[in-house]
Amino acid sequence: MSLNNKVACPMDCYDACQAEIIDENIKGSKEHETTNGKLCINFANLLKEENLKNSIFKQKQISLKESLDILVDKLKNTKPEKTLFYKGSGNIGVMQNATKNFFTQYGSTLTKGSLCDGGGGTGIEIGRGNVVNPPLQKLLDADIIVVWGRNFSVTSSHLYNLVKDKTFVTIDPVCTDIAKKSKIYMQINPKTDHELALLFTRFAYMQDLEDNEFIEEFGSGADWFFDVARNRPIVSYESTTGVPLTLVNDFFDLIEGKSVAIMLGLGVQKYFEGAQITRCIDSFAAYMGYHKKEAGGVWYLSDSAFGYKNQFETKGTNKKVSIPTVDFGSYDLVFIQGANPVVSAPNTQKVIDGLKKSFVVYFGTTLNETCEYADLIIPSSSFLSKKDVRLSYGHELKSISHVVKLKDENTISEYEITSFLIEEFNLEKLKTEDEVISYYENHKPILKDFDTFEFIEDIDIEPLYKEKKDDNFYYITGKSKNSLNSQFAKDDFVYLHSSTNFKNDDVVRVSSKYGNANFIVKIDDNIKSNCAFFFTGNKYANYLTPALEDEVSNSAMYQEVLVQIELS
Repeated sequence: MSLNNKVACPMDCYDACQAEIIDENIKGSKEHETTNGKLCINFANLLKEENLKNSIFKQKQISLKESLDILVDKLKNTKPEKTLFYKGSGNIGVMQNATKNFFTQYGSTLTKGSLCDGGGGTGIEIGRGNVVNPPLQKLLDADIIVVWGRNFSVTSSHLYNLVKDKTFVTIDPVCTDIAKKSKIYMQINPKTDHELALLFTRFAYMQDLEDNEFIEEFGSGADWFFDVARNRPIVSYESTTGVPLTLVNDFFDLIEGKSVAIMLGLGVQKYFEGAQITRCIDSFAAYMGYHKKEAGGVWYLSDSAFGYKNQFETKGTNKKVSIPTVDFGSYDLVFIQGANPVVSAPNTQKVIDGLKKSFVVYFGTTLNETCEYADLIIPSSSFLSKKDVRLSYGHELKSISHVVKLKDENTISEYEITSFLIEEFNLEKLKTEDEVISYYENHKPILKDFDTFEFIEDIDIEPLYKEKKDDNFYYITGKSKNSLNSQFAKDDFVYLHSSTNFKNDDVVRVSSKYGNANFIVKIDDNIKSNCAFFFTGNKYANYLTPALEDEVSNSAMYQEVLVQIELS
């Protein structure tokens, strides 16, 4: 068997699968602990994708050379600060970062913040100093796994398979598959996760379960945190969170004396105060001492690049704009790499209106909804035809990708297009491709545990339930097992509980103060009755969301929304 037969899945998910070529077929790698010899449905779907094979200009097919000439001409005739570089997560291998090097040197406007995990990551970083998950072994050794706002068996199917025989507790407004397999399920009201964490802290104190050794050695501000938790009657938490106190009592009976892992999802932090919410949950875990046990801990979306030096980094004084608030129409040229903002960014109508006013270049492997508004489309080479390394944000393992398929001659890799543009504009050259790959393959970062933990001491979160009216629904989103964000199978329905009195296949108008759209109803009693649920990748859902940023991290806050629903 050839040694150059590895393939890393480039997609934006926790598991970071690695495959290998066996008898000319792509199979899950047995040497990669998480992949464990199996391919997930997302990787299988990726292998079936029909990739772009030709450049397109003004809806007409052109050669790759012609497309690059047009790009260079547009860049040379546009003020750098009036160009925007917008990179998505369609491929998150390390080599995809090459392109930013050119646009930084060229002087383009760049983005800052996140459409995904920024608020929660900032909250965890404030408490611990970094956003690094515990070693995978601590998850494997845990007795109880608390799945909090995360559809664990769907978003981390490989990780789940490693621990599927554990005892689970799920906290989520949606009764997901993992919730149905859980010993305890708490169907929480949206944007009350911080209140539940405070309630848990009260119970821990009442039952003498707090970890005083951890608090004395590592914790700062634990007393203040507990004061926040006890400043209201216990029974009030039951009414606001929707979680019965009896379930909380059952939870503590279950976890007492056990090692606990908390798998924290993105749903809890898609709000204006997302950092505070996540910090509250992490502070509860610290109060219990979970961070320093031999097994268990808290897992979030880890900083996969922690301990690595960006091999494409270059100095620049570029202007940066917040990614959820960016106005595409204020730029003369927008270069979009591996992204689908028409579906994935907040406030779809604003995105479309902006793209119509700019010259849009789309650089990616497949056509998507954003391509409708692109003037120039340049096909990126398939992940099977370029070297790469995939760092994981779900665990500490990395996946390696070799060239296992000849590149289509009309496509170009991220490294190649960057090198081409750098030469055209006489800028500082990149390190060689092999040098970059070798660094990431061979570098082993030292992931030091934190030395001190800062408990959250002051909480200022405005609950959505304070402004919710009887005819309002909480807007919530989640991952589908048949798609990955806006890739693969499309699901553009709104899911409602049967108690809403809507019927299957009703056409309804869903509206918020930010916009509106029509949807077909699907009745699903797994959805909490006060919620309107949409799968991520729903091409109409973001007509309802705000192009606003959270309080600390320049990140999107999709679920800071209440909606109304009426028959269309």
